[in-house]
Amino acid sequence: MTRRLVGALLILAMAVGSVLLWIGIPVGWLYLVSQLVDSSEPSMGPYVLVLVGIPATMIVMGKLLAILDRAYGRVTRTQARVRAPAPWHRSLRGDRAPARARSVLDVVMVASVALALVCFAVWFFLFAGSSLPT
Repeated sequence: MTRRLVGALLILAMAVGSVLLWIGIPVGWLYLVSQLVDSSEPSMGPYVLVLVGIPATMIVMGKLLAILDRAYGRVTRTQARVRAPAPWHRSLRGDRAPARARSVLDVVMVASVALALVCFAVWFFLFAGSSLPT
């Protein structure tokens, strides 16, 4: 029972972290930089800060999500024991079955990307408005 509860909490943490990865980090950086800029024509600094800050923070969050996924595997005793070769290292003549099973993080990340795309589409089509002159 304890393993299931800890596993569910780790899945919840991965879900929150992956939504934060795709939605929270970019919005947070844009908000942070917008608070640092006083004019409507900023210098190159804020743009560079956003272009460096978002990917760097996403890499750190991705590493944390991988740590959570490994912890989930240890807690539930479902960690992969097979070394998965990269797709470009496999022979085209070899078997087509993947060498690595799908992990919980894979499913959570796909779901969070789908959620981020739906949120973007809703914002774009319903709330963004038109930039064309009327």
